[in-house]
Formats: sequence, C-alpha cells, structure tokens
Amino acid sequence: MGIHHLAFATRDIDATHEFYTRAMGFELVKVEAGRIGDGWAKHVFYSTGPARDQMIAFWDLHDVDLPADWSADIGLGLPPGVNHLAFSADDLDDLARHRDRWLSCGHDVMEIDHDWCISIYAADPNGWMVEFCTLTRDFSDQDRAEALEKLKQPKPELNEPKGHKIYKAADYRG
Repeated sequence: MGIHHLAFATRDIDATHEFYTRAMGFELVKVEAGRIGDGWAKHVFYSTGPARDQMIAFWDLHDVDLPADWSADIGLGLPPGVNHLAFSADDLDDLARHRDRWLSCGHDVMEIDHDWCISIYAADPNGWMVEFCTLTRDFSDQDRAEALEKLKQPKPELNEPKGHKIYKAADYRG
C-alpha cells in the first residue's frame, strides 16, 4: 500500500509552486478550492511520480480566524532536517539529474552516502528539508535482523556516513 498524498500548509503558494514544479520536477495535477472556517483555501496537488496517486499537496489558506503569524514549520522546534520529505530516485543517474536540477535552480545540495542508500538534500521555500534517495543495494535478512536488534538497544552503536559532499549552486556550471 502506498501513500496517496501528504498535505502541508504553506505561507507562500507562488514560491512553493515554483519550487515543486521547477526544482523538484513535479507536475501540478489538481487544485481544489473551498471554504475553511470563515475564509477559503486552495488545496494544491502535485504528482510526484508515475502512479496517479503518489502526490504531495499544499494548503494555501485564507482563513480570517487564523492568527496573522501562523507558522507552516514542520520542524516543531526540532533540529533542522529531523522532520523532512523524502522522495525516491530511480538510480544514481536519476539522483544526479535531481541534484543538477536543484543546482541549476539556485539551491545548494548536500549529498550523503549512507552505505545502503545515497541521499541528496535541499531546502524548499518553507525551510523544509527535502530529499531524493536511491537504494544502492537490496535489504538482506541480516539487515532486518540487525535493524530489530538495534531497535531494542537502549543506546545503539552510531552509524557514520560513508561519504558527505556539499554542492554549491554558485559553483554549478551545468
């Protein structure tokens, strides 16, 4: 069973639309507009992949009952990147295409080789960490056993990334 969509509020729908279409490469597929409280809202849906029900959605809220300083922060006071959005990349070539797209759109990119997957990270207009990730190997029975053991440990041995790179958009020469 997959996820149909994830939905989040945004304070700047224009910047969010620009990022998720241009930098992420997602397609705007539907906008629902309706009443919310004493105001109205647009619920804006983007397709994230080939399946028709793999989407991310954003709320463009215009509710007079909301405080003027409401926050779209998904971090909830946690360290940056703890709460984040991760999307699949097909393979290392696809991951490189996503990295280059972000860089060409002016976004710095962090890359981490986790030894079982490689991930790239950038920030969206809401300040949220977004990620593209591709598995570099299939999970084994040993991985599953180690995962269960580590889950049970009160203070497990810490993993160290195999590699870490920062790509600066200012240095990108696509």
